[in-house]
Amino acid sequence: MRRGFRRALRRGMAPDIPPLLQRANELLASGDFNGAATAFEQLAQAAEGRGGPRAPRFFLDAGRARILAGQTAAGMSHLKHGLELFAVRGELLHLHRAGQRIIAELNQRGLSAEAKEIEAVLTGRLPANFTPPAVQTPARKPILPTHCPSCGGAVRPDEVEWLDEVTAECSYCGSPVRGE
Repeated sequence: MRRGFRRALRRGMAPDIPPLLQRANELLASGDFNGAATAFEQLAQAAEGRGGPRAPRFFLDAGRARILAGQTAAGMSHLKHGLELFAVRGELLHLHRAGQRIIAELNQRGLSAEAKEIEAVLTGRLPANFTPPAVQTPARKPILPTHCPSCGGAVRPDEVEWLDEVTAECSYCGSPVRGE
């Protein structure tokens, strides 16, 4: 009941988007990976300090940006920390989905040893009998924009939380994102 009420509130209200989040996404999109990594690191540390629910995502994006900047060791540290935060918080589905996406991206970049490290994190943190539930999407799946119109964060249809048949919630800022 409480969750449904919270979702109803989210549909009608646009959250205050931190300018640093918008800037981090702009820097990432423009190819300034060092700048994006620094911004995401600041967001991640601040969110973790206050126990914010988006801290793991910010660490994952900081890690991705560091890897894109050629700083693989620093990037891997952030990726592992973000995944660990999901695990500690009991967000196993988010841990699984993000981990699988990271493994695919690392393999795509030729970083197979690093992909194996992430596989080891998942193996160590997910229960042996863990089976991810099927992604719950509306019967007629709308096409979502690739980026949140509010903060510029990437919208991944298989990782968003659906608010209704045509509206998903941005994983970064919580804004409603409507599909076509």
